Amino acid sequence: MRASLLTPSEAAIIAGVTVRDINRVIDEKILPEGFTSVEDGRRVRLAACPLVGFYFRTARELTAEKRMALIHLFSKRITGDMAEHPFTGWRKADWIVREGFLSVSLSDFVAEADDRASRLEAARNMVVEDANILSGTPVIRGTRIPVYDLVASVSAGLPRDRILAAWPGLEDTAIDLAVLYAEANPVRGRPRRFAALPSDVALVSERTVSRRRRA
Repeated sequence: MRASLLTPSEAAIIAGVTVRDINRVIDEKILPEGFTSVEDGRRVRLAACPLVGFYFRTARELTAEKRMALIHLFSKRITGDMAEHPFTGWRKADWIVREGFLSVSLSDFVAEADDRASRLEAARNMVVEDANILSGTPVIRGTRIPVYDLVASVSAGLPRDRILAAWPGLEDTAIDLAVLYAEANPVRGRPRRFAALPSDVALVSERTVSRRRRA
C-alpha cells in the first residue's frame, strides 16, 4: 500500500521536482492546509504531489499568484476516498478548472505522479533488509547485491554492461529501480569502504586515480 505521508525525498520523486522545491512547499505554505505536516518530521501527502508538480513546472507560463489560485481550486476536488487512496480512479476524474479566462487541466500531472508512485513502490518491493543477509544491508531481493554499492557504480559512470557483468544474475530493470530507491532513501554520512570485494562480485577492470592537490 502506498504511504500517505512522504518524506521530502520521496515526494520530490513522485512530483517530478527537487527536494529543495519540496522544502519550499512546506516552508512557504504553498499548499492548502492538510497537505503537508511537520509534526513527525517534514512530510508531504501523496495526494499533494500532482499539485506540487503543477506549481513548479508551470512557473514559466503562470504567475505564482495564479498558480496558487489554481491549486486551491484543484485541491477542492481531492476529498473523501480520493484523498485517502491516491491515485485510485484519479485518471478518470475531471481535472479541468477555469480561473477567469484560463482553462487549465491537472490531468497530465496526475498521470505522471501515478506512474512515478508505481515505480517507487516497485523499487521498495525490490529491496530487502534482512539481518541474516549482509547484516541487514539493503539488497536486491533474491540476491546479495547491496543496493547502495550498485548505485555507487552507476553514479561513478560505469557502463551498464559492465555493471551487469560485475553482478551476474542482476536484471537490467533492477538498476533503474535501485537508483530510484536510493534517491528516495539517501544515505546519511560517508559511504562505507571495502577492504576487499564482496564474494559475489566479479572485477571487470581496475585503475588507480591520483588525488588532486589543493591549490
